[in-house]
Amino acid sequence: MTLRAFVSRRVVTREGVRPAAILVEGERVRELVAPEEVPAQADSRDFGEVAILPGLVDSHVHINDPGRADWEGFETAGRAAAAGGYTLLVDMPLNCLPATTTVEALGAKRAAAKDRCRVDWTAWGGVVADNQNDIEPLAKAGVSGFKCFLVHPGIDGFTMVTEGQLRAALPHVARTGLPLLVHAELPGPIDRATQELADADWSCYPTYLKSRPEEAELSAIRLLLSLCREYKFRLHIVHLCASQALPELRGARSEGLAVTVETCPHYLHIAGETIPKGATLFKCAPPIRSRDNREKLWQGLRDGIIDLVATDHSPCPLEMKGLAEGNFKTAWGGIASLSVALPVVYSEARARGFTLTDIARWMAEAPAQLAGCDKRKGRIAAGYDADFVMFAPEDEFEVSRDRLYYRHTVSPYLGEKLHGLVKATYLRGKEVFKEGGFSDEVTGREYRC
Repeated sequence: MTLRAFVSRRVVTREGVRPAAILVEGERVRELVAPEEVPAQADSRDFGEVAILPGLVDSHVHINDPGRADWEGFETAGRAAAAGGYTLLVDMPLNCLPATTTVEALGAKRAAAKDRCRVDWTAWGGVVADNQNDIEPLAKAGVSGFKCFLVHPGIDGFTMVTEGQLRAALPHVARTGLPLLVHAELPGPIDRATQELADADWSCYPTYLKSRPEEAELSAIRLLLSLCREYKFRLHIVHLCASQALPELRGARSEGLAVTVETCPHYLHIAGETIPKGATLFKCAPPIRSRDNREKLWQGLRDGIIDLVATDHSPCPLEMKGLAEGNFKTAWGGIASLSVALPVVYSEARARGFTLTDIARWMAEAPAQLAGCDKRKGRIAAGYDADFVMFAPEDEFEVSRDRLYYRHTVSPYLGEKLHGLVKATYLRGKEVFKEGGFSDEVTGREYRC
């Protein structure tokens, strides 16, 4: 078996950034050595000052396949992921047809993905109103955990759960030992706010922002923390936006509750005050909030209350974004960002004194831990898959359609200048992306824990 060496002056490990050579045999990392210790027989490639990060893991992506591949699909999602430095995607159970709420539906997803994804993938199962008896079979069949909504998800076919339905599901979830990922907004505050805004101008972003008040997130998180105490399950809060929840989440950690938290690139980069009238490309739920809120989320990352950054890549056909109408009430809520999430986050992180080690922890190691893939994914270390991102931190580029690679090439980031360029992505030792081009071979496969 050929021994290969990937050499850089900036190899990003859990312990920090240092000059190193990554020795690879087959699909795995054998060991890290000093650059001068590369064995003579190794096939060596020196990347110079280009940093080598672990392949990124996106634990929150909507591939929408099977059934809605016209929204995205494994082919285009995998392409955008490879271009963005991601080597493992964890697919959400909704927006696909059928939703991943039964073992049979998981089988349909596996059939849809076969030989079509350029990066590795795995799946979350869904918890909906009436599938309590499917939860443990889904865990045995290989899902990484479960996702539920406490508010209407914006689409039929994947029901929200009430507190009573959640209580019926939680003993099953707890027995699996897998995490429950929750869209933490309660409908009451949203319904009341929306009624008060019935005659408002829904082309104005502040109207939409008022319709999803922070109280919806806060009340949901309080409920979930109470249930976590009672049922002893692993709770994960997806796409946290309400910074007011951070003190209570810190308290839950101090109490010893099994709670983890994510936020998203758009919440860390965009300020609600800057969103133009009618610019529905910026619509997501929970909504992007104020500049001050954004800075508090960054402090949450600094303090370790927020564990990871996931994209919530949620694409749709262009007509569903309602770009011509500019109506925030009726437009689809979702921001697609797989191919640019790394430079978006890095551009903001570097300005606040964070390092590539922080990026690797937020966008590779912690998401891999959440999804139970951390024995082989998320780090550059002996025994791990040879998943790498060759990343040039000092390079700048302007976001253009030809850099997006996902199915519908629109983005709120178009025209922005970002720091950090993905030069190449390696999946289990094979180059799957290099500066605008892709390997002819599609080598992605399902990750089985």
